[in-house]
Amino acid sequence: MRTAASATSTTSSTSRKAERVRTIDLRGQSLSPSDMLAAVPRATQARAEALEAAAAIVEAVRTTGEAALREQAERFDGVSGHAIRVPAEHVAEAAASVDPAVRSALEAAIDRVRRGSAAQVPASQTTDIGPGARITQRWQPVTRAGVYIPGGKAPLASSVVMNVVPAQVAGVTSIALASPPQAAHGGRVHPTILAAASLLGIDEIYAIGGAGAIGALAHGVADLGLDPVDVVSGPGNNYVASAKRVVAGVVGTDSEAGATEILVVADASADAALIAADLISQAEHDEQASAVLVTDSVELAEQVASAVADLAATTAHAARVAEALAGPQSAIVLVDDRAMAEAFSNAYAPEHLELHLADASAAAERFTSAGAVFVGDQTPVSLGDYMAGSNHVLPTGGQARYAAGLGAYTFLRPQQVIEYDHAALAEVRAGVVALANAEILPAHGDAVEARFADTSR
Repeated sequence: MRTAASATSTTSSTSRKAERVRTIDLRGQSLSPSDMLAAVPRATQARAEALEAAAAIVEAVRTTGEAALREQAERFDGVSGHAIRVPAEHVAEAAASVDPAVRSALEAAIDRVRRGSAAQVPASQTTDIGPGARITQRWQPVTRAGVYIPGGKAPLASSVVMNVVPAQVAGVTSIALASPPQAAHGGRVHPTILAAASLLGIDEIYAIGGAGAIGALAHGVADLGLDPVDVVSGPGNNYVASAKRVVAGVVGTDSEAGATEILVVADASADAALIAADLISQAEHDEQASAVLVTDSVELAEQVASAVADLAATTAHAARVAEALAGPQSAIVLVDDRAMAEAFSNAYAPEHLELHLADASAAAERFTSAGAVFVGDQTPVSLGDYMAGSNHVLPTGGQARYAAGLGAYTFLRPQQVIEYDHAALAEVRAGVVALANAEILPAHGDAVEARFADTSR
């Protein structure tokens, strides 16, 4: 029997896309959890390089502010001399010129995400521990949030909705938005992004891109009147995700939503053409995007490989898709059975998980680690990207094993409010003193005893 270390990485002899997407054959192996993690396709070197580069970019912004941002805009975006703080007239012009169909779609998405986010705000709860002893659990919004909206390869106007609406639902009153300056638009933020911001009433907008934007939001830039925020959120490439790791502890962050991932788990009943379309829909985001199929059907794997080859060659971003599919982060994974597919998926912990299974609804509860789960072949990731009402800012790089996607809760802080009266304190007085003395912290006990001192003399 083969071990995980000898898991083969082969190419299909009959698939026309064999030269671009590898096949990882895990069949016939008994894999421990650590073995399964080792078998997961990841572009680990790219992420390590991104972290080092992001740290340098963030530090430059922290120390030299606007000067660093202008240097980065020229280097990465091909833009110079632009207005970093977006003037109100730019926003108004974009709002006036947006395609009516796009405006209508944005308005519908705002409504759906607002309704989906409302369920994420917990109600305050009060627990009576005893007579005169009460603890209230309440959820307080942060004062100020910074949201990042990608605009490089794809101007993600939908991400404006996904970031701003949950913050507003949570009760955040100050929101700053950053998005890259566009050379094609004279150094302005993409007009569709500005139009989406206008629909949501956001008027503090900065033309800043990538890791530098994360650093600027976290540390503030005095020359621009940009005050530091309390929480930074938003998707991006691996440099944006790494920058969030760099500023963690300075500000709160959502999950590291880096280069997109899709994992499709499918059985023999699945439609290969639909799977191919969904894999390519995410691969077109970025050359670092991950597109993975896991199946116990060799026949389906061959069909998907062929369908992807045909579709990838004709899609609008064919070169980008080809590079993403050829990378170490993409693969077709063959497994023995459903149990092995579940174990692999939960080890991978994908950003997006699609279940193309005959019993998808019943099976969904066993797939526990994913940013979002799309159940059945009529629920593509593209739906979640735009109009499902769910949020598309989700953890990548395996973080879905312990981290959540963006939601209203991202901008909320749970607080415990404790209130005891004198009688209730008296009831636990001896216990507090006993534990304080046991921990050799007698002043803790003295603080309680002071409330029972004889004050009549």
